[in-house]
Amino acid sequence: MVGAGHVGATTAQRIAERELAREVLLIDVVPGLPEGKALDQWESAPVEGFDTRLRGLSSYEETAGSGVYVVTAGLARKPGMSRSDLVMKNAAIIRSIAKEIAAHSPQAIILMVTNPLDVMAYVAKETTGFDRRRVIGMAGILDTARFRSFIALELDVSVQDVQALVLGGHGDSMVPLVSSVSVGGIPLTQMLDEERIEALVERTRKGGGEIVSLLKSGSAYYAPSAAVTQMCESIVRDKKRVLPCSVWLEGEYGLEGLFLGVPCKLGRVGLEGILEAELTDGERSALERSAAEVKETMEALSAE
Repeated sequence: MVGAGHVGATTAQRIAERELAREVLLIDVVPGLPEGKALDQWESAPVEGFDTRLRGLSSYEETAGSGVYVVTAGLARKPGMSRSDLVMKNAAIIRSIAKEIAAHSPQAIILMVTNPLDVMAYVAKETTGFDRRRVIGMAGILDTARFRSFIALELDVSVQDVQALVLGGHGDSMVPLVSSVSVGGIPLTQMLDEERIEALVERTRKGGGEIVSLLKSGSAYYAPSAAVTQMCESIVRDKKRVLPCSVWLEGEYGLEGLFLGVPCKLGRVGLEGILEAELTDGERSALERSAAEVKETMEALSAE
């Protein structure tokens, strides 16, 4: 777990409680922070009933041979700051981390959480030279969870009965697929009018910013940690879940040369396949616009 802040520490706790690994290592540049959080979490083990060990580190040497690195380190968004505003500073951080990962665990899988997520996944892939199966961004799971949670609130139904999918870049241009949303098998369009659906779509797109504006001095971590833990579980238990994640596209959906959120099959080796959903003309256009925004940020980074 690279980064022992709110997202990293919460993810470490979720992974330990589900016993998805023999040991979870937290690493951070802040002296004492990973060691203190790991010890505190391990002391909860007798109460929660898990045996996954947790340990804090300040260097990468003892992470050698790790199977999965979850990267959460970086600067968090502040009120009024877009994900793109973070790109230059966080890119330097991710390059440094990626070099350490490649040096100590050249066969590892990297799950990227740091924002702007799609571009940081690109930085990690370029720096490590890993193939696309082993660098995956946590994007659509979180965005889809937000969409599902808002629909459940609107209709006063269980979130378990809401099925939805959000594709595209992890930002304001994300693409909630309204055509595929159902509640207990019933299309959402039969339950809500267009105006209410569009309001839910817009709230989903602004979901991260809404939390930033409420917290004032932080950003979301409970939902992001739950999302990346679901990815970890599918990989380490070889569940082959189909989950929306940000992956390097090589012609899928008519797009290539960028990371973008699409439905992915995750298993033991990481990315095991990409499923192509049938999109409406409006959804395809929106996905292409989202891809263009990601490309623009990539190009701005390359120009530096």
